[in-house]
Amino acid sequence: MDNSLTHHIQRFAEWLAVEKGYSDNTVVSYSRDLREFAAHTGPSAAPATIESRAVRAYVFALHGRNKASSVARKLSALRTFFRFLLRDHHIDHDPMAAIAMPKQGKYIPVFLTVDEVFTLLETPNDTDTFADRDRAILELLYSTGMRVAELAGLDMPALDFASGMVRVTGKGNRERLVPVGNPALESLNAYLPQRQQLRRQRLARGRKLDGEAVFLNTQGGRLTTRSIERLVSHYAQRAGIASRVTPHALRHSFATHLLEMGADLRSVQELLGHVSLSTTQRYTHLNLDHLTEVYDRAHPKARK
Repeated sequence: MDNSLTHHIQRFAEWLAVEKGYSDNTVVSYSRDLREFAAHTGPSAAPATIESRAVRAYVFALHGRNKASSVARKLSALRTFFRFLLRDHHIDHDPMAAIAMPKQGKYIPVFLTVDEVFTLLETPNDTDTFADRDRAILELLYSTGMRVAELAGLDMPALDFASGMVRVTGKGNRERLVPVGNPALESLNAYLPQRQQLRRQRLARGRKLDGEAVFLNTQGGRLTTRSIERLVSHYAQRAGIASRVTPHALRHSFATHLLEMGADLRSVQELLGHVSLSTTQRYTHLNLDHLTEVYDRAHPKARK
């Protein structure tokens, strides 16, 4: 029986995908980090022979050429991997037990102002071949706070136009219902005829349809996350928004603007699909101008 690290990393990847329901991107990321560790330690080494000092040597090698956040991610993958092996009795002790996670600086999400978002949403125009599709993508990202992978994986049955809701499948195959604003619904309706045309053209070329995918590329196939990231960046540059804009920046903007308008943290947590409230708390970074405005308006001693 193969008892090498390489074999167990493959087993672990299958467990993440099948039993835990992790996304393809997460499984690939974990596998890549673990293979890097195996290359440092020896791919044919048996997991039971790995001691804490081997992990410390790996961590030492990582520092200097990786950010603290990257080191933390790699160690998180190792921690989950060794717990998996411990659970299945392939090791009798956890070499990660004595390893401390590196301290990281506080992460402040990048977000756009309301004016910047509105400018971005209005950028696609009649000169763009896929203006209706691209406008619907931008509107839906901001209206729902979806992750880019969630948007790319969206199928038509998940959209309920009558109730104005979308069923989003997030990390770990967890589902949540999110309201969709009227501008986003109108943009989606405007795009649907083009979607039907792309599907017909794909069938005419003798190619199979990509399920019930909502957003399609020029070939009628499902639009990838990378393509969505490129089009968001393209329209942001055209709109003259200086900072690098990604689909995740629109997700951050969605959460920030909700909190600024008085939404409670628990509701935003549910809309974003966060398991932990501490993840959502990153968005309590309301800008100073807004806090000052609220203070001046609400605090008795601030009034002149």
